[in-house]
Amino acid sequence: MTTQLEHLTPDDIEQALAERSLVFIPLGTIEWHGHHLPVGFDAISAHTICRRVAEQTGGLVYPPLHYGIGGGHGQFPWTIMTDVATLGPLLRTTVQRLADFGLKHIVLFTGHFPDEQLDLIADVARAQTSHGLRVDAYSPISPGTELSIEGDHAGLFETSLMAGLDKAHVHLDRIPEATTTASDRNDHSDPLYGVGGPDPRNMTDEGAAELTRSLVDWIVNQITANPQRAFDDPL
Repeated sequence: MTTQLEHLTPDDIEQALAERSLVFIPLGTIEWHGHHLPVGFDAISAHTICRRVAEQTGGLVYPPLHYGIGGGHGQFPWTIMTDVATLGPLLRTTVQRLADFGLKHIVLFTGHFPDEQLDLIADVARAQTSHGLRVDAYSPISPGTELSIEGDHAGLFETSLMAGLDKAHVHLDRIPEATTTASDRNDHSDPLYGVGGPDPRNMTDEGAAELTRSLVDWIVNQITANPQRAFDDPL
């Protein structure tokens, strides 16, 4: 049976949650990720990671929420950001409604990870965690992940992560040939326009596979290592 909640009937959902009362909520946004990655990278990666984790831990995965806040590049092409006043209530309502159905454990995982987004999901986790409900908040750059590549925006880290999850979404050949000496990646003429971090063209298949495996294993461990962690002590 699939772990994707939206594909299941109510009976299927109740059967799955009877085995593990856990729902993952992946978050992302629609934004520019260079010429080589999809604009939905954040949500695609978060959703795929959550599904891989759920295959090991049990539980179900909610459809990804394609809105995010922060990052400082809201004016880039094909970028649609919102704000805390919009996303906060939506996220809290989603968590609360799942709690109403009797969920015991909810994991917020955001593939979009500027400080504003991380602060929001941490605040929601703290506020919604209560006796009987555990809410955790994670991202690819959560403290303790100790990954082999440092987090970035559309650079070596995110490109490697996408390649490790689904290489069909990585199009390094679409990065334009350098025709100028522009050194400002906010300059449209730079081939790495909008890329923050090391050159994604240095990605290797081995590095991508290791990065993805390490991140999935880390999240699985966070969920399974402390199953009895106090409900009033969110991570």
